[in-house]
Amino acid sequence: MFTTRPELRGTFGAVASTHWIASQVGMARLEAGGNAFDAAVAAGFVLQVVEPHLNGPGGDMPAVIWSAAEGRARVLCAQGPAPAAATPEVFADLGLDLIPGTGLLAAVVPGATDGWLTMLADYGTADIADVLAPAMAYARDGFPLLAGAAAAIETAAPLFREHWPTSASIWLTAGGGAPAAGSLVRNPTLAVTWRRLLDAADAAGTDRLERIEAVRRAWREGFVAEAIDRFCREAELLDVSGRAHRGLLTGDDMARWRATWEEPVARDFRGVSVLKTGPWGQGPALLQQLAMLETFDLEAMDPQGPDFVHVLAEVAKMALADRDAYYGDPDFAEVPLDRLLSATYAAERAATIGERASTTLDPGRLAGFEDQVDRALAVKGAEDPTAAGAGEPTMAHLGEKRGDTVHLDVVDRWGNMVSATPSGGWLQSSPAIPDLGFALTTRAQMFRLEPGLPATLAAGKRPRTTLTPSLILRDGEPWIACGTPGGDQQDQWQPIFLVRHLLHGLDLQAAIDAPLFHTTHVPSSFWPRQGQPGGLTIEGRFPDATIGALRERGHGVTVADDWSVGRLTAVAREGGMVKAAATPRLMQAYAVAR
Repeated sequence: MFTTRPELRGTFGAVASTHWIASQVGMARLEAGGNAFDAAVAAGFVLQVVEPHLNGPGGDMPAVIWSAAEGRARVLCAQGPAPAAATPEVFADLGLDLIPGTGLLAAVVPGATDGWLTMLADYGTADIADVLAPAMAYARDGFPLLAGAAAAIETAAPLFREHWPTSASIWLTAGGGAPAAGSLVRNPTLAVTWRRLLDAADAAGTDRLERIEAVRRAWREGFVAEAIDRFCREAELLDVSGRAHRGLLTGDDMARWRATWEEPVARDFRGVSVLKTGPWGQGPALLQQLAMLETFDLEAMDPQGPDFVHVLAEVAKMALADRDAYYGDPDFAEVPLDRLLSATYAAERAATIGERASTTLDPGRLAGFEDQVDRALAVKGAEDPTAAGAGEPTMAHLGEKRGDTVHLDVVDRWGNMVSATPSGGWLQSSPAIPDLGFALTTRAQMFRLEPGLPATLAAGKRPRTTLTPSLILRDGEPWIACGTPGGDQQDQWQPIFLVRHLLHGLDLQAAIDAPLFHTTHVPSSFWPRQGQPGGLTIEGRFPDATIGALRERGHGVTVADDWSVGRLTAVAREGGMVKAAATPRLMQAYAVAR
């Protein structure tokens, strides 16, 4: 067995998230009579407080949901677009060929808060004051600081002290140091921001929807937008480029945007249907992997053996190479998803997998897209150590370490389901807005500045993100909601989990706990865009024979610490019961079910 913990089961409801407090807050909302959407919103706001190095109110959020009342799945796009002033020419004039991964220049419209409010208004039942109350209390009264958050603050402390004083005032102690892991930390400025938003709700009266809409207006057009506009115009602060820049985001950008609902992209695999976001996220890359995996006898493979690891790693390399060559905001770029997800294309791609590890980028060459693929392959920055911004650490590089992501899954007794992957607004990646108590997303770093690519920067365009929640249907009914933090690894860990659960018979918890791996072959989606051709990171719990065989096949294996790769959570509904599981890695994710 790969786990010593049970898959949690019950009949009432289940919540799994990357923080134990958020999971319990979500369950408390279910206990109070709320549905899965109320629970997800309450937990989502709490995650912004207790995991501030991984997400925040100024971040981004996609979700895939199932509405039992409507009998359908939908995707919530709470990914804000690039500002109107953000163009490749602007960055060229600044002498930049990569968008910095920190600071104000990389800010896009913050989407997470409007996204949660949209979910609450359209599918929830609770009042905005009730779902915000736990998060506001933790921000006001304090929360125990995670070790990861303490480490992020400590790393960024010199940058905060010398260049980002607004962040120093929130996150550093009175003596200018970083707070200790486990200590009680408060963010009273953020609590006041939420109190002011609720004041707007109270002024709107007692109607639930009117109160939510009043909060949305105060965020998009009122004091929040005004503070963001003012800070981006007036503050000129150091970023990872080594120079100080102002932001491009304006109040007008925020006023023009709202979170939206979309149809999911779906593909069948071994009797189930897997639902993902559109190609403005990397979600379809998971579907491409599953399409290629259909051609292999996965059931016969040892899930700890070299054949299994080799095939899944090679499939991931090809799907992610296609992602970089073809994916982008479909409102701006033609993305041939039907062809990329077709059985014919998948079989052609899978047939190229040999016994040796690939060490070159290998996107498929669809007819009519040959020039685009060539342009994608010509982009610099990836495996080139002289890429812009690389080199010896500087004061600017103290903020180089990007944040990660959080995830939450909820299922209720009525059959509603939510899978959401909030991210961005990391405390260490952008200076805190002094009047609001949170930082802005730096998601624009995922755009390309080279012309003619589906992910080339354009005003009003969504960046091609790595955020990728999953909803899985069986016999047309919701079965599993799952996901994980992890940037480019998110859609590498999820297919391993799914294959082990669906085909190898491991329960949710065992499938999550089993040793994981991922390729680092494809250039990172994040500044400074470096990759490791042929790279494969694998947990040390794999057998030595497997690791040795992978090296013999040409994989550049890095053996990671035990229990260090992958951070999946999941809930499920099956046979009249609900189920839940969460990774023990990092020792902060927890599942709750009854």
